Amino acid sequence: MDQTTPPPGRRERKKAATRQALADAALALFLARGFDAVGVREIADAADVSVTTLFKHFPEGKVALLFDEDADREAALVAAVHNRPSGQPIPRALRDHLGSARDTARRADPRLDDFRALVERTPELREHSRRMWLRHASALASAIAEASALPADDPACLALAHFALASAGLAITSTATATDADADADRALERIFALLEHGWTAVAASSPGPA
Repeated sequence: MDQTTPPPGRRERKKAATRQALADAALALFLARGFDAVGVREIADAADVSVTTLFKHFPEGKVALLFDEDADREAALVAAVHNRPSGQPIPRALRDHLGSARDTARRADPRLDDFRALVERTPELREHSRRMWLRHASALASAIAEASALPADDPACLALAHFALASAGLAITSTATATDADADADRALERIFALLEHGWTAVAASSPGPA
């Protein structure tokens, strides 16, 4: 039986294009003038839609325009756990996924670092990002528990989810001034996930200096 998912219809494609146009217009305006200085009417005008259409697609308002892909990111994290190759440890699957997702996001939009800086300097965006981060951690912890045949409330699963999600930001922060930041971020991710997968003893043993 053919299980191929049919391509999206014209209505779905138009809806997706409108959402993308709104998100792109919002990011461009926010980066140019700051989040608080831009109103929803300006964003709607820049995307050539009505304010009503903007709120139809983004009921939470302009803050949601910058986090439109979060549901897809969460689904991809869960899939990385459930669809990993047989025998592959969960930390390794998450390390591979996060490294690949970072590279894909940067290639798709060179404004990624500017977006992150915008979030960090804007309290409302930081708070929204924090809420989304906690939601992703909960969903990821549930996937880890299910894949490991552990209780849904096992604290080790939640800890692994939290640390895995935090690792991407830690890797970028720790290498922000490096000459080859991307390569150093990969090495930093490898180091962080070696700790998650093997523990401190194994990580310290591979260090050239004292533990």
